[in-house]
Amino acid sequence: MISIKDLKKEYKGTTVVDVTELTIAQGESFGLVGNNGAGKTTLFRMILDLIKPTSGEVQISGKNVQTTDEWKKYTGSFLDENFLISYLTPDEYFKFVGQLHGYSDADLKNFYAVFEELFNGEIQGKTKYLGDLSKGNLKKAGVAAAFMGNPQVVVLDEPFENLDPTSQIRLKDLLKQLQRERNITYLISSHDLNHVTELCNRIVILEKGQVIKDLKGSSNILTELEEYFKA
Repeated sequence: MISIKDLKKEYKGTTVVDVTELTIAQGESFGLVGNNGAGKTTLFRMILDLIKPTSGEVQISGKNVQTTDEWKKYTGSFLDENFLISYLTPDEYFKFVGQLHGYSDADLKNFYAVFEELFNGEIQGKTKYLGDLSKGNLKKAGVAAAFMGNPQVVVLDEPFENLDPTSQIRLKDLLKQLQRERNITYLISSHDLNHVTELCNRIVILEKGQVIKDLKGSSNILTELEEYFKA
């Protein structure tokens, strides 16, 4: 589904990402962890063709992300609030994004139904602009919008950041449910080791832009991660 080959990003002579080879299969829940400055967001931005690599390439379903837009039709993402349009209300924003995906009024209603519990009466039908929402509600809106168009691939950078404990649990359960129902390929970065290990059956540790560990299918992944970051 996603193939990374000899991917490198340098800033002013400093290498911030250097991934020789990485493949993520269709339907895989892939978690990316690492300390601040590890290169997680930079890697995600290159996967989404938001920044150009110094060398190497990323392919999604066999399509080079730098040379075609075909992959964008089945890829959803939310990395930060810059993805949103601050001067729209949430309803205006969802309607706008929905129109890009050919949503009918019925489609939009079904979308709201999926995220109703996560929104908790704080997003839909409100007159506040996105730019005036709390950090937590911005996160909810952005994560939800990433699923519009029923994408096959969803990339989320720190989806639990700024959410209260109840919202974190609701989001985690919802992400699990959507993955089961739609066989979505997830790429999720998080500083919360508990949440990411519950969601993802594969965890990669990134350090100084390089893959240090690639942990798959083990019931002890959380313990291995905790031991690594304690060292």
